[in-house]
Amino acid sequence: MAEARASTTHLVLIPSYNTGETVFETVRAARTQWEPVWVVVDGSTDGTAERLQRLAAADPGLRVEVLPRNQGKGAAVLHGLRTARADGYTHALTMDADGQHPAGLIPAFMQTSCERPEAMVLGRPIFDASAPLLRVRGRRVSNAWTQLETLGAGIGDSLYGFRVYPIAQLVAVMSSQPWMRRFDFDTEAVVRLAWRGVKPINHDAPVKYLRPEEGGISHFRYGRDNLLLTWMHTRLMLEFVLRLPVLAWRRRTRRPPFQR
Repeated sequence: MAEARASTTHLVLIPSYNTGETVFETVRAARTQWEPVWVVVDGSTDGTAERLQRLAAADPGLRVEVLPRNQGKGAAVLHGLRTARADGYTHALTMDADGQHPAGLIPAFMQTSCERPEAMVLGRPIFDASAPLLRVRGRRVSNAWTQLETLGAGIGDSLYGFRVYPIAQLVAVMSSQPWMRRFDFDTEAVVRLAWRGVKPINHDAPVKYLRPEEGGISHFRYGRDNLLLTWMHTRLMLEFVLRLPVLAWRRRTRRPPFQR
């Protein structure tokens, strides 16, 4: 743990729901890179909450929050963000508990955020052969809608959840409406932050889909979650029409998004 970089402004936030042993590997990997790391257990029933709490009791750099029932990824993130803001933190790097995200890139993303605290630092996924083709094609559709809804604000990927957010801005966005509490969180977060003028900075980052024998667990359901995304983009498009004059004016005056 001695090698982990410590911060009083930036933390790693990991929402977790029934991810089994993989969450412990994710937490260990994150803790070797950063301090503090917070885990929000979203009503898990697999016994991981109790084990994570025991780990946190022996590690001052790890904090575990346990929600009494499953509320969705966005709700778990919002709980963590509100608690972090109350404790004085300004930025949070979110990463999934299922082993898909590269803990080794945490310092680089955090460094970019420290240099540009007004921006959101977004992972742009680099897929390998483990990526399901249907998921890759599906996110292209979501990304196309996102580019339209933000008038090409420069969001490299709308679904990759390895990101650094300005906490105050995201809490304001989420507190203003009842959505973004489940699988719709990642996409709607970047669209609404872009609408508020929060500029994206894109970092390439690998994504790995673990096979079941490797401990891979996915709660994505193609029918249910694609319906949720369709409803989300419908709402965003309706609101986009109302925002179009402001977004068009901002596009004429903004600088291109910063890329790494």
